[in-house]
Amino acid sequence: MLTRLLKPLIDRSPTLAALYRQRRDGRALRGPMRDSVHGFRFCGHASMLDGSFEPDETRLVKRLLDDCEVVINVGANIGYYCCLALQAGKQVVAFEPVALNVAYLLRNVAANGWSQAIEVYPIALGEAAGIAEIFGGSTGASLIAGWGGNRQSEGDRVPLSSLDLVLGDRFDGRRCLVIVDIEGAELAMLKGAGRLLAQRPRPVWLVEVTIGEHLPAGQRINPHLEETFALFAGHGYAAMTADAAPRPVAAAELAAIVASGEDTLNTHNFLFYDPAMPPAALA
Repeated sequence: MLTRLLKPLIDRSPTLAALYRQRRDGRALRGPMRDSVHGFRFCGHASMLDGSFEPDETRLVKRLLDDCEVVINVGANIGYYCCLALQAGKQVVAFEPVALNVAYLLRNVAANGWSQAIEVYPIALGEAAGIAEIFGGSTGASLIAGWGGNRQSEGDRVPLSSLDLVLGDRFDGRRCLVIVDIEGAELAMLKGAGRLLAQRPRPVWLVEVTIGEHLPAGQRINPHLEETFALFAGHGYAAMTADAAPRPVAAAELAAIVASGEDTLNTHNFLFYDPAMPPAALA
């Protein structure tokens, strides 16, 4: 009741809003660890515990894990996909810039005894090192102002680096799965990941690329859509939708989507892979 009465004041004051979020989030973080349907202990969203969170993506990731040694999770959030990978015995490298999400991630990993099997970098990733502003929180935090309706008054500064600077050539020669969910900031991250894109064997990338959802006001189609897919193609990758009925993604279809403003792909999850070595999960 008190929160509802104070909400207009909280909405007008960034300082009060930040204090309210800190109190609310701290209370949530002290919640109990529970057993998930996937077999690991977890504190977080109920859907991640009961199996209803991203069921298609979860099934795909579990199949992709069979064919990799290292999982690089960019936008790891509270550690759901990290825990799936750690449970499968994979080496995990996680990137997550939102402090509350990192706190959840660390708690979830430690609760399962996996603290020595993961590297956690509490940073955002882009084309180069620096400082960036991130807007919103939880699963919708984005480096893109106005993404998903996030207000600029809810921005926080976070450290920024690139995959090339952090990882270099460490995983060259190893089979990597890269899971990316960074709410519209994919292109800048990929521009700073040239070494990882070029390594052999080529990693398999599962990337969320929004076409028409959550865009800032005034944008109907992702302005970086074609360039994102072209960057992968320039490094020799094929593209496939990562949904219930996977199919190839052609440059001509992307151009038509941009020209017409009509989304014919009807998904925001895509696989990028070496066409000479397609992942067994596509068989």
